Amino acid sequence: MEKEKISLIQHFIHWREDHIKEKQFILILSFLAGIFTAIAALILKNFIHWIQDFLTDNFDTTEANYLYLVYPVIGIFLSGWFVRNIVKDDIGHGVTKILYAISRRQGRIKRHNIWSSIIASGITIGFGGSVGAEAPIVLTGSAIGSNLGSVFKMEHRTLMLLVGCGAAGAIGGIFKAPIAGLVFTLEVLMIDLTMTSLLPLLISAVTAATVSYITTGTEAMFKFHLDQAFELERIPYVILLGIFCGLVSLYFTRAMYSVEGVFGKLKNPYKKLALGGVMLSVLIFLFPPLYGEGYKTIELLLNGTSNADWDTVMNNSLFYGYGNLLLVYLLLIVLLKVFASSATNGGGGCGGIFAPSLYLGCIAGFIFSHFSNDLQYTAYLPEKNFALMGMAGVMSGVMHAPLTGVFLIAELTGGYDLFLPLMIVSVSSYLTIIVFEPHSIYSMRLAKKGQLLTHHKDRAVLTLMKMENVVENNFVTVHPEMDLGELVKAIASSHRNIFPVTDKEGVLLGIVSLDDIRNIMFRQELYHRFTVSKLMTSAPAKLFDTDGMEQVMQTFDDTKAWNLPVVNEEGKYLGFVSKSKIFNSYRQVLVHFSED
Repeated sequence: MEKEKISLIQHFIHWREDHIKEKQFILILSFLAGIFTAIAALILKNFIHWIQDFLTDNFDTTEANYLYLVYPVIGIFLSGWFVRNIVKDDIGHGVTKILYAISRRQGRIKRHNIWSSIIASGITIGFGGSVGAEAPIVLTGSAIGSNLGSVFKMEHRTLMLLVGCGAAGAIGGIFKAPIAGLVFTLEVLMIDLTMTSLLPLLISAVTAATVSYITTGTEAMFKFHLDQAFELERIPYVILLGIFCGLVSLYFTRAMYSVEGVFGKLKNPYKKLALGGVMLSVLIFLFPPLYGEGYKTIELLLNGTSNADWDTVMNNSLFYGYGNLLLVYLLLIVLLKVFASSATNGGGGCGGIFAPSLYLGCIAGFIFSHFSNDLQYTAYLPEKNFALMGMAGVMSGVMHAPLTGVFLIAELTGGYDLFLPLMIVSVSSYLTIIVFEPHSIYSMRLAKKGQLLTHHKDRAVLTLMKMENVVENNFVTVHPEMDLGELVKAIASSHRNIFPVTDKEGVLLGIVSLDDIRNIMFRQELYHRFTVSKLMTSAPAKLFDTDGMEQVMQTFDDTKAWNLPVVNEEGKYLGFVSKSKIFNSYRQVLVHFSED
């Protein structure tokens, strides 16, 4: 049966090559990616809402609910068990995984990512995990695009484009925001914008959004009605809001990276579950708005018009009835949200930071405007407008993607009348965080390892190059106890002018250069007087097999060498890298990378 299936696919591939041009077939695949990704997004959203409604429908809004201490722990336990025993692979940090697949795996994403993230994140968020479903569905969409291309044996440049199509479709489908899907792919995933890539990305995003419109209606995801039009005298306050959002984004990024580092040091999954479960359940018990994605809180702040409306954010908590503590309550949520999100993922759950950044931005914008209005020394700042702008600000800062922030919030809420202030907030926030943190929360992990693909064409080509493709191992090795006579015999059998010196375990001790011994190599009376240990010198530098190509080129520039030895972590000799080999490989990758 399997053989028949494979032969059928092969037959179709041959037929396609004869009858459908590649560019046209890519458009067909991008259309299919949009449909499948929208369906996946629909399944995930319904799965999450079904679990949440089932678990929390009977909660009393006037008092604390102790099941908040239990549900999140169950959720991250089930999700962690599923990942460890069924998936048996790390599926966290979805967008980081996509960036890694683009830069190091030629656009190939494992097949299980088509379904594993949906199940794991659905369980995690449905039971109260304080994360978002968007990053998992973006990984799912990218996996759909990548595997569609793999099934039909598309080359790796096309695979990378289809990964972008899946991501654009995921954002377009889950948020009903096709423009944001396209911009996110260009800004965050660094897919190059050419006419060849633009059309497939647009097709996927629009197709996915259309499927969402057909299945869930044409209304924006968050209902927003503009009660007060934007006035130009508020621009200074909008800029200040952007700076505030940039600082909130910086806090969120740095704190999440630090807390994840603490969980990363724990090797036992049950220790992670214990720490993450206790942190998450206690935080959700004290602050129920941290339960799940937090979209109900966003709707409340975007649509509320009075203190009575806004005070309902404290329902189900110990703070119920203390309306005078509203700003303190929301400020504590801003400070603690990062710990709830980190505990969710660190404890074994699965989710992303799309929803947390929207959530934090909405609360930050509300706090800024409400506090300003309480002071009564400034012009009146409409809370709902500033809550909307705050969403764009924090998202732009956390993701280092100001255009994504602008278009996503405009499409999410229908708030196109606030387009100018959305742009001001997004740019101000981005300019603020970029001073302190050059990489987004998605890319900082890969950037530290030199594995990040960027729009800088030279660096992008170096990132796509792999060490194993440029290492040459046709150098004759010699040993320190060998005499000059034996070394001359080795020279006679080699076409190289450098000879690595290793011990019996293969550890690199140094090198012998033909230029250094040329004046004595033909004097036979010295053959037994000199040994390799006396003739060898230290290498100008050693390269490690884990080094990124940008780091390799930096080492060549620092040492002015033409050949450098490569060793593994134990110091064992693996071969040499030459500048000429790198230049040849660079040219091949550049030509392939630049073709339209």
